Amino acid sequence: MTETETANEAPGEHVPTPGAPPQPTPAHPIGIAVVGAGYWGPNLVRNAQLTPALRLHWLCDLDEGRSRRVLGEYSTVRSTTSFEQVLADERVGAVAVATPAAAHYRLVRAALEAGKHVLVEKPITTSAEQAADLVALAEERGLVLMCDHTFCYTPVVRRIRELVHGGEIGDVQFFDSVRINLGLVQPDVDVLWDLAPHDLSILDFVLPPGVEPVGVSAQGADPIGAGRACVAYLTVRLSNGALAHCHVNWLSPTKVRTTLIGGSRRTLVWDDLNPQARLAVHDRGVDLTPPDELTDAIRHQALISYRVGEMVAPALVEQEALRNVMAEFAGAITEGRAPLTDGRAGLRVLQLLEAASLSLELGGATVPVGAAPVDELSEAQERAATR
Repeated sequence: MTETETANEAPGEHVPTPGAPPQPTPAHPIGIAVVGAGYWGPNLVRNAQLTPALRLHWLCDLDEGRSRRVLGEYSTVRSTTSFEQVLADERVGAVAVATPAAAHYRLVRAALEAGKHVLVEKPITTSAEQAADLVALAEERGLVLMCDHTFCYTPVVRRIRELVHGGEIGDVQFFDSVRINLGLVQPDVDVLWDLAPHDLSILDFVLPPGVEPVGVSAQGADPIGAGRACVAYLTVRLSNGALAHCHVNWLSPTKVRTTLIGGSRRTLVWDDLNPQARLAVHDRGVDLTPPDELTDAIRHQALISYRVGEMVAPALVEQEALRNVMAEFAGAITEGRAPLTDGRAGLRVLQLLEAASLSLELGGATVPVGAAPVDELSEAQERAATR
């Protein structure tokens, strides 16, 4: 996870979530272990400690000294370098994985095989084939597999989902996002794999039922000779004929975080760098009105009219997204249901990323993609059932 705006509290701070409803402490909290004490792990530790439905028992990292520094005041939490020791603890019913992506598949699979529910940082794995295998295994074992698509649990994205799914904006006509800044050039992935997962997970989260990605095209450039794309443009064709477009860039001297979602009735504008009005709902757009007075020969033509209405900025209660992630993870386990960003959501995002990488190799050609990899998942389910 390289986006710092979601980690808005320092590790170890006990800061209440403003406006958040009180969470009752359950009689039997779910025992949890965090794996990885690097960049994101400390945030998981803090939020697990502040979630009444969870009880943190372990922090596992290859550098035990780093684990101890992270734990600090959490004297009841033990540190270890042994993942096997964590999995052998019967008190641990769930594991949160915050390691480099290359280790996700091995760690998540071992946890699922040990009967543990799993929360895993994105991307869920480094390949769709591996992700499909984990999804099938979790479903076969009746375990929760959740992806930490953190932005999806911010109040603004939750409100956007409500507005889109509730039909307030009408039919989705376009999705346009910009995520640029003078950022750290990653040594192992290009800018698409570094930044685009944020926007693709949001796209997956807010799209209404029945609207699915069907094709991906991507173009990238490496103007500084880094050996990988540092600037990229990604276009996703949707099943309703609309386009979703993402611009990601490590080289911009200015930071921009905006998303526009246009609908047939209203348009949503999300500016994540404007805390006073992160979300604006515009009652503006283009209407196509069939002319009643024209002859049948030209009745198929439409009159274009422009609608200029009011702009409303909904009030949003500021909450730390990761606190909501932990609450959703605990709720899914307790209620025996799929979380909002389950393993299948992580698989869909990976599928888009893989299609984008292939498109880059093909010079920007559109690569077909399915919203749900039915064949891969069915094969993986069969493999899991025979183990």
